[in-house]
Amino acid sequence: MKAVQFFTRLKWELLRLFKTGVLVLVLLQLFFFSKVLLMRWVDPESTSFERSEMARLASHSAVLYWSQNWVPYDKISVHLKRAVIVSEDDLFATHNGVQWAAVEHAWQKNQSQQELAQKSPNARPLHIVGGSTITQQLAKNLFLSGERNLVRKGQEFLITLALESVLSKKRILEIYLNHVEWGEGVFGAQAASLHYFHKPAAQLTPQEAARLAVMLPRPKYFQKLPNSVYVQNRAEQITARASQAVLP
Repeated sequence: MKAVQFFTRLKWELLRLFKTGVLVLVLLQLFFFSKVLLMRWVDPESTSFERSEMARLASHSAVLYWSQNWVPYDKISVHLKRAVIVSEDDLFATHNGVQWAAVEHAWQKNQSQQELAQKSPNARPLHIVGGSTITQQLAKNLFLSGERNLVRKGQEFLITLALESVLSKKRILEIYLNHVEWGEGVFGAQAASLHYFHKPAAQLTPQEAARLAVMLPRPKYFQKLPNSVYVQNRAEQITARASQAVLP
């Protein structure tokens, strides 16, 4: 009899915990959705990634260099918009937030690297490939941490759907370009343009825009190698393809 009572209480306790977990998850999604909805009218002052970077820089340096200046969409060079789309997300204007073919390719590549790492203990550390779109990158930077796991990826996907359903493509690109990292303490198109070329973002040339686009996957790394052969060659490729970009 006591065993039956114990398992009955355990069942109800687990059910209560499950309901509580579902409620917390729903409330969390409502929180994210309300924040995204507000972005239709209000420019976000900072992102989760920016705040974490500011805290990191503040703890490691006595002198904190930080540069970010919001500029509206029409004050950002069309060359930079085209270069970023060609480099980061060529189907940005037409997809629903996720490029499924790119996700599948990234998954296959990660699986291959994981299998190789298991066979070769002395292999280089595993580099996880994301296959993220501009919208997914924005979702991650706005609200999430930099760690890579299935739970965070799932939350990124839900925020991506919210961004795509509530905001226009033009607004998504505007927010992205104003908050994406372009070097140590350098965030947004205006700050990057002033930092690297000493001119506002509206005045970037096709070649300058392409060089900034090259930096996006690894901004801190390329900040130290601005004139490398790779940067020059990749920038030329982006410049040649920029006219193909479809702007929102």
